Amino acid sequence: MYLDSEKKKEIFGKYGTSNSDTGSAESQVALFSYRIAHLTEHMRANRKDHTTERSLVKLVGKRRALLNYLKRKDIERYRAIVKALGLRK
Repeated sequence: MYLDSEKKKEIFGKYGTSNSDTGSAESQVALFSYRIAHLTEHMRANRKDHTTERSLVKLVGKRRALLNYLKRKDIERYRAIVKALGLRK
């Protein structure tokens, strides 16, 4: 599987406060971004996979909602995670 528990711990450790920090908005956004990148690559190879396309759109919506929440609550945390993940140009 492309996303095992070790990879999750690495993502949470890098973007969250600890390896077990699964609830912070930053760690969730980072995990969603990793999954979105994986599904985007899958969609490039399998253009007619509509189920995966729907899942990808839902994930992008979830990430957008979390980023909007973070922007409302703490603009500095929002700017930090966007810069760390390279989401904006």
